[in-house]
Amino acid sequence: MALALTLSLLTGCGGSAGTASPSAAQPESAQQESAEAETEGAGTGTQGAESGDTQTAADQTGSAIDYLVLVNRLNALPDNWEDDLETVHMTNSLGDDVEVERTAYDAYLELKADLEAQGIYVDLDSARRSVADQQRIVDEFTEKYGEEYVARYVAVPGYSEHHTGLAMDLYLNIDGQDVYENEDMMEYPEIWSAIHARLADHGFILRYLKGREHITGYSYEPWHIRYVGTGPAAEIAARGLTLEGYLGAVRETEVAVDYGNSSLYTTEDMEEAMDQIKCRMAVWEGCELHSLSYAGDAACTEDNLAWMNELGEDKNYTEVIEFLSDFHSPVEAAGSWAADTEYTNWQWWLARSKGGDWEIVTFGY
Repeated sequence: MALALTLSLLTGCGGSAGTASPSAAQPESAQQESAEAETEGAGTGTQGAESGDTQTAADQTGSAIDYLVLVNRLNALPDNWEDDLETVHMTNSLGDDVEVERTAYDAYLELKADLEAQGIYVDLDSARRSVADQQRIVDEFTEKYGEEYVARYVAVPGYSEHHTGLAMDLYLNIDGQDVYENEDMMEYPEIWSAIHARLADHGFILRYLKGREHITGYSYEPWHIRYVGTGPAAEIAARGLTLEGYLGAVRETEVAVDYGNSSLYTTEDMEEAMDQIKCRMAVWEGCELHSLSYAGDAACTEDNLAWMNELGEDKNYTEVIEFLSDFHSPVEAAGSWAADTEYTNWQWWLARSKGGDWEIVTFGY
């Protein structure tokens, strides 16, 4: 099963942290299959939920939208979604107009009041976005943070959960000051933990969980919440599931991680690299990632760094890292992978420039 897939401009995860991403690279035939799956899979996303769990807006407000709609890297916004969508507009503390699905907004106001009673103050950074809005965010964040950041945190236009009007990005107000930049909001984990503890009571879930990047396709985003209704939210939270797992779109799996011993890289360095791998594998429908392990400092040689720079078309990488993975290929796999096959010690080579993000340069072998 020896195969090398070399990609010069790779995009890792792809999500919607306050934002969107280009399609992750994959074997050509797999790309075609993925595109077909994205078209065929665009729907309500409720096929895996138990019959009593399906909850639509019609149950509460008389409208016809599905509160459990699945929009992700493999499922586009359903056709004619906007025809049944009822939204409201609000102006946040930054003076920005934010559009939200009506019932989800009412639930947000209840959540906001609940949090304020605990001395926590939040506001809405964004909610519903059009496809054009999402493309603008892709362009803006690519210029601001670079392609690899966008690949991890921003959804492809048409495949962003924000198109539904049910997803919201929060920001914080700390001591009277608005905190809305992603990197700044990450500095308040205890506040986010307190917010997350109150979400289910008001029908929300934390959409992109830490450690579930191989399921959702996105890196952890503490600010991105999604309205699904109180019943489903309570069960999802209690069982520690992703929306994909709850709906039966994927099988929830744990990824065993081995950081090994390194004098070159910290655990945080490795986790940032592994997030790229996890998010990449999430776009290969049905692929189950079992483990990731650091290949060791011995792989981080000048020769391998030179190899990365050769493959990366003069990206001027200064660091290289290798991981080994075990995974099961999809039953319908085609192209470079054999179908329904267990792969072990599958190599992933990543590189970065000093101060930059890890990029997947090549994998396979």
